[in-house]
Amino acid sequence: MELNLKIFSGTAHPELADEISEFLDVRRSDVTVKQFPDGETFVKINENIRGRDVYIVQPTCPPTNENLMELLIMVDAAKRASANRITAVIPFFGYARQDRKDQPRVPITAKLVANLLTAAGVSRVLTMDLHAGQIQGFFDIPVDHLYAMPVLIRYLREKGVSDNLVVVSPDVGGMKMAHAFSKALETPLAIVAKNRVSATEVEAISLIGEVEGCNVLLVDDISETAGTLTSAAKMLREHGAKRIFAGVTHAVLNDQGRKRIAESDIEELIATNSTPYAVGEKVKVISVAEILGEAIRRIHMGESVTSLFDIS
Repeated sequence: MELNLKIFSGTAHPELADEISEFLDVRRSDVTVKQFPDGETFVKINENIRGRDVYIVQPTCPPTNENLMELLIMVDAAKRASANRITAVIPFFGYARQDRKDQPRVPITAKLVANLLTAAGVSRVLTMDLHAGQIQGFFDIPVDHLYAMPVLIRYLREKGVSDNLVVVSPDVGGMKMAHAFSKALETPLAIVAKNRVSATEVEAISLIGEVEGCNVLLVDDISETAGTLTSAAKMLREHGAKRIFAGVTHAVLNDQGRKRIAESDIEELIATNSTPYAVGEKVKVISVAEILGEAIRRIHMGESVTSLFDIS
């Protein structure tokens, strides 16, 4: 059945938008997005969207402020072109780590971004593996929160490394995600406690659990400089771990992160294509276009998205 919807993409990750469009068997809609010499963003929608459901694919990954502003301008353009419903498809939600006041006189920027999206005219948000799940409550519009875990676990089983496996959280804050993986894979769970030396330097200080003679899967939601993952991998190797893998939903890797992964004890970093930065030596990219595309189809048809969380 032909879907009467429009898929648009900003400049953050058009390749992912193309994969989603291919899965849905719809043509990616035409939009002009460019910058004026003074840095201002210009958007023009080049086809009729009156009364249509519009889906704008734009992860707010680096350059975060530019991609966020571009998304807001595209939403405003769609609203003024009389779109029926505008869904912001944000596979990676930037500013998600600024979700609370953890020191005096600081903002809660994740809440500000939620307010901006709503004020711009977004009807619904579709996102994946938020750093803090409570961010869903920052919105007064529906939020569909997807998980990359089924996609990552399917790959691990196909690769044949799910046997004799221990799932490890590289820090205490990632315990909930690691527990979900260990429960789905029916494996033991371990934790590495860390000490953050600086914004880019992390040291692993202790291991809770047993990994000697086992394959290990480190799981985390975001990795940029890869300091947390690589320091944890070093400690796990010292405690007798055999093969060490890492699974990350959002690999927003910079040059330092790619270098660290390449030189680390990690055999393979399995990451999704939620951002275009999941590249480098030892990095294996798994596409989430299918799960995002199916969520879009179900939202458009008024169906439940709950079964997308099933592990098969």
